[in-house]
Amino acid sequence: MTHADTAEAFAARRQAATERIRAATGIDEAMIEELVETFYGRVRDDVLLGPVFAERVTDWGPHLAQMKLFWSSVALSTGVYEGRPMPKHLPLPIDAAHFDRWLALFEDTANAVCPSVAAGHFMERARRIAESLELGIANANNVLLGPGERFRRPWAPSE
Repeated sequence: MTHADTAEAFAARRQAATERIRAATGIDEAMIEELVETFYGRVRDDVLLGPVFAERVTDWGPHLAQMKLFWSSVALSTGVYEGRPMPKHLPLPIDAAHFDRWLALFEDTANAVCPSVAAGHFMERARRIAESLELGIANANNVLLGPGERFRRPWAPSE
């Protein structure tokens, strides 16, 4: 078996998995696009999350394009996203409250724009992503979280 055979077999398995998920959930690129566009529109207007993004995202087009690739990879196992989310999130001034708000907005948006099966599929993954990023940020701030513990920043009085 050559490397090409292995790569072809992997690609075929990935494609089959993507098609199974599409069939089971109804998720496609158009749904991902609507979810991402609607969600980040809400994020920009959010009193807690909006300022965090406003300080870092000056051109929303490339950011939204990356988020569509990210959610295609996460929700459909397409493998089209090649970024590394953790390093981008580590320096952000965020904690459990931000992740809770992000999840609440994402869930509201998913429920508004997706059929229930698709919304559930997205939310299962969104919860894992939020937990992973929160743990990573806590660790980067020398905080080791135990089971069920949340990361709370000791905010300065001016924040």
